[in-house]
Amino acid sequence: MELHGLQKLTLLDYPGKTACTLFFGGCNLRCPFCHNASLVLRPGSCSTIPQSELFAFLKKRQGLLDGVCITGGEPLLQPDLAELLKAIRELGYAVKLDTNGCYPDRLEKLLDAKLVNYVAMDLKNSREEYPATVGIPNFDTAPIDQTIRLLMEGRVEYEFRTTVVQGLHTVHSLGAAAFWIDGAQNYFLQNFVDSGDLIQPGLTAFSPAEMRHFLNVVKPHVKNAGLRGL
Repeated sequence: MELHGLQKLTLLDYPGKTACTLFFGGCNLRCPFCHNASLVLRPGSCSTIPQSELFAFLKKRQGLLDGVCITGGEPLLQPDLAELLKAIRELGYAVKLDTNGCYPDRLEKLLDAKLVNYVAMDLKNSREEYPATVGIPNFDTAPIDQTIRLLMEGRVEYEFRTTVVQGLHTVHSLGAAAFWIDGAQNYFLQNFVDSGDLIQPGLTAFSPAEMRHFLNVVKPHVKNAGLRGL
């Protein structure tokens, strides 16, 4: 397991908690708007942080930080993730896991072991637009369906979120995405931001007014909906 980044403080990534964020490399998807292209495409070229350094930091921050966010890339690709999360939980931290929803069986094992307190799943688009949005022709959305059902069982706090990008998302596709998760607890539309490390450079965001319109479209389908990044 290779840890490629540590953000020592975030007040945004874990709702309601002061946290740090761990970044892991590798992903099975090729979303054009991915803002961590180096971690996805070339994880071997990124510097690593020893676990000894990570746990020295976490022990020092006990009582100051509430949680640890696990992101990527796709963290569920990491073979030793359960062992890492167990060690983090034993230090008293809550764990938030970011996932693309492609590995429901692995996620369920973590939930069964009570190693995750909050899950944020990236719902990339409507079912019909998934292949183009994740950069994989003929993408099979069956695992996405399974993860959606798993989260909506309510065994863990969760949110769905969609990064909204011109050329990939429309009023129709966002409405269909919200219908897909009808009845979900939380759904957030995230405004696209060009990080300078994109898989497909040149993509653009929608205006704040357009994002507010999209929000009104998805609101009827979920219990709580919001905008991020405006």
